[in-house]
Amino acid sequence: MKIKVKDKSFDEVMNMPAFKNKRPEPQGGFWRWLLKTASKKDLKKVDFSLNKRDLAGLDDKEPVLFLMNHSSFIDLEIASTVIYPRPFHIVCTLDGFVGKEWLMRKIGCIPTRKFMADTALVRDMIHTAKDLKESILLYPEASYTFDGTATPLPDSLGKAVKLLGIPVVMIRTYGAFLRDPLYNNLQLRNVKVTADMDVVLSKEDIESKSVREINEIIGERFSFDNFRWQKELGVKVTEPFRADSLERVLYKCPCCGREDSMKGKGTKLTCSNCGKEYELTELGEMQALEGETEFSHIPDWYRWERESVRKEIEAGTYNMESAVDIIALVNTDAVYRIGEGVLRHTVEGFSLKGCDGKLVFTLSPEESYSLYADYFWYELGDIVSIGTPKIQYYCFPKTSGNAAGKDAVGGDAAGAEIATGSDAAGFNVAKARLAAEELYKYKRRKSNV
Repeated sequence: MKIKVKDKSFDEVMNMPAFKNKRPEPQGGFWRWLLKTASKKDLKKVDFSLNKRDLAGLDDKEPVLFLMNHSSFIDLEIASTVIYPRPFHIVCTLDGFVGKEWLMRKIGCIPTRKFMADTALVRDMIHTAKDLKESILLYPEASYTFDGTATPLPDSLGKAVKLLGIPVVMIRTYGAFLRDPLYNNLQLRNVKVTADMDVVLSKEDIESKSVREINEIIGERFSFDNFRWQKELGVKVTEPFRADSLERVLYKCPCCGREDSMKGKGTKLTCSNCGKEYELTELGEMQALEGETEFSHIPDWYRWERESVRKEIEAGTYNMESAVDIIALVNTDAVYRIGEGVLRHTVEGFSLKGCDGKLVFTLSPEESYSLYADYFWYELGDIVSIGTPKIQYYCFPKTSGNAAGKDAVGGDAAGAEIATGSDAAGFNVAKARLAAEELYKYKRRKSNV
């Protein structure tokens, strides 16, 4: 999937009118049918099947809040099929509207900004449920999982459920992550995909339970581990590229401790500093080719990286900095390549400076519980996105291939490369996301002392 990109100066972008939100309109039957029909080919390829576990007492005509785990693009195709024929509206990040806002609104999308306080989204969801009496599909994790386990849920989710007052149904997929893990550059694997769908909270439950209890119930349902599921069920991934770019997730060598020397290629992950080699087995486990296997389970390795980041934060030594190419989003006409800068992340939060000194933006740790970080964003490169509801900055850490090159984004220059990994010394977007989450928790603990 590509996105429309234009070259503009920082001043030109700042003088543009900002995006104006519009209330969701009813989703027509044709668009529901189109979404379902367009999904058939991919779902047939993965031999998709659905298990409806407990939908007793659910009225076919009442609005429902569907909550779904987020693994890959096939999630939308699954939802469009299993929710049909109910009219439903998909909460979608605003960059998904770029160049196609009319179409996105017709198929029922509601725009939002990831990891930002968005009162317009709450109003749009209430309007959809109360006035249109149509259902809502929400990916409460907001971002694809990096390591195959659940990502943090917002504390505000329980409040939103209370405000809507409509039944909550969970759609949980199995195999979708293994088929298309985010780190693997959109290389699809031959894996069967299934899903469960059942009621999590009835209207009566929502009325009787507190916001905290609602959050706890939903949080428990969003506890999963795709790699553990793979091993327990014996699901084999035999593709020879299964470890390509795995350093995006497993960026720190557990043998020597270096963070910029890992490289995933084929079925192996190798540290260029100490020479340690690991193989990603067909059952999704890491296995050292010589010596000790420090972490056979990928989420355990990723958890160790999180703990390492937490220790840096507590010691006051956490610091990442990189030259970046910057793309800005202010409206849905296009995203705008506005120049270069320096992105820094410390215990005080994010600092972005660039565009010949005209751009100066800071974001404190307390302002967001997580971070919009992505791999191979719209096939351009790995990104960290920060900003405000009025303007978002997509920062591409500079590497040999991780730049917002014009040929990669539809411009007029040739020779730029598309990113295939995160080899920028000192800046890994997965580490930045881990740090943002740990800093948020750390600052909250400090403020409650």
